[in-house]
Amino acid sequence: MKISKIQLTNFKRFTDLLIDNVPDTSKLVLLIGSNGSGKSSLFDAFNFIIAAIKSDVGIHITSKKEEFWNYFKKKNNLPISVNITTDNNLEYAITDTNFNRKPNISLTALYGRTSFRQIPRLTRTSLGQGGQVDFEKDSDRPKFFIERDNRFENDVEQITEVILKEVFRSQQSSEQIIQQKYIIPINSALERIFGNENGTKLQLIEIIPPLEGKVAQINFRKGNSEIHYNYLSAGEKEVFNLLINLLSRASLYQDTIYFVDEMDLHLNTKLQYNLLKEITENWIPENCQLWTASHSLGFIEYAKQTDIASIIDFDDFDFDLPRVLTPEPKDNPEIYEIAVGKEFLPALFQQMNIYFVENKDRNYYATVGIDKTVFVSENNRDNVYHKVKSKETNYKGIVDRDFLSDDDILQIRQHYPNLTVLDYYSIENYLYHPDNLSEYYSSKDEAFDKEKYIILLTEAKNKIKDSIIPALSMNRESYPYFREPEYNEKKELQNRFKNKQENVEQSVTVAEYLNSNDFDSYYKSLSMKSYCTDLPQRKDIRKSDLAKTQWFKTKMEELLNLKQRSNENI
Repeated sequence: MKISKIQLTNFKRFTDLLIDNVPDTSKLVLLIGSNGSGKSSLFDAFNFIIAAIKSDVGIHITSKKEEFWNYFKKKNNLPISVNITTDNNLEYAITDTNFNRKPNISLTALYGRTSFRQIPRLTRTSLGQGGQVDFEKDSDRPKFFIERDNRFENDVEQITEVILKEVFRSQQSSEQIIQQKYIIPINSALERIFGNENGTKLQLIEIIPPLEGKVAQINFRKGNSEIHYNYLSAGEKEVFNLLINLLSRASLYQDTIYFVDEMDLHLNTKLQYNLLKEITENWIPENCQLWTASHSLGFIEYAKQTDIASIIDFDDFDFDLPRVLTPEPKDNPEIYEIAVGKEFLPALFQQMNIYFVENKDRNYYATVGIDKTVFVSENNRDNVYHKVKSKETNYKGIVDRDFLSDDDILQIRQHYPNLTVLDYYSIENYLYHPDNLSEYYSSKDEAFDKEKYIILLTEAKNKIKDSIIPALSMNRESYPYFREPEYNEKKELQNRFKNKQENVEQSVTVAEYLNSNDFDSYYKSLSMKSYCTDLPQRKDIRKSDLAKTQWFKTKMEELLNLKQRSNENI
């Protein structure tokens, strides 16, 4: 079972959240986001479904009802719903009205662990001290995701019970069974996670249940020392806890959505990577899917590298508004910002060119796949400019041409060497350029009349140019270039984008471009993002597909000086 879509309405902090387009190849779904961004609230939704499936949370008791609904509902006077769609297109909707009607979904469809699961020391001195546990109903689970998960010692007892049953049913000794089913798999995993160096290698020696008034003897070897579970480090206990839990309950959860909050607790970056890789690839059954939340670099790096993972970013969203989240592109360096701020990007991407670009333009630049180059989104042109205007910075930037003249661009290139200005009004001018469309249609074996397209462009331009030209000077006043104090002595630059003669002169030049019927003259100043959108040749084509052509790649490489270019080609 794998989730392809989940929608939450009036749930916890979400007014209306839709997570969509999770590929059916995703065995791992990694939720990233800063603390408090809403990741754990999604796991509460999974727990909400479990409560409906298992009907064992006691909400039929009047005193419990208010506590239960207050915990999950965002607004008490509005209905709540959780709707999931699986990879085989089955839908399960849990709402206020049908909550007490058991949904047609397996008791073992979901299985979760809260982040509060570490047991610092063993306490039970005999079997059964934890009370009766129904493992199929997962009766020892935390009922809310803010509660402590105390299943570890129950898992140890479950393993003991399985061993005893198998001893009586087979010809093998308890030692043989423990070795084959528990010691060997766990030690193989520990070696892949912690390594096999003498100083870090951790090996499980034995598991002896709590008997005769003594706590369970779970002993390990590390170097030349023998260590009881109680004296392991917090990170070692975290890893062992997860492995024992998955091993003890594996037979019950073979077609399941696993969800585990903050699996990376107490682990360094390398161990984070190793742990997530080990759990995803070796401990989660093939028909299952693991959802986990983290802001750790190791988890992000593993999810970025593997083909069986999707990354969903919860950061910086106002969830009082309806939101649709989809998996992030794997080549998006911004996913690292959860673990590493933008100010640390140069250290993280050594030997790489880091370009800040406007808004969603990053998606198109990243599609090109330019060697040793990463693209990072900023909210707007001014943010990009302020990021890279200093000649001392390691950052570079790309901004739209907008209504800049050829001379404007020459001056900007001279004074801001880290800032690249597009040769055309916006990235859309490249995507919908006649030459790019010609290559696109050719790749589809479809006809494309380039000359007719240019004629239609020219006609469309002439219909709207008179509404654009009068506002040129005013629009240019918002441009941030040459406003630094050091340009006080260079009035021609300082005034270039103010309501002065210099601005008027350049505005007249741009107006001349737009008045011209020569394609190369007007196209550089015509916004293909805002205008000419109804032309039949560009309808129903995804911009992401147009960014995959060789023509577009060549233009981007030329733009970034990765191929020979000259200022005469402006």
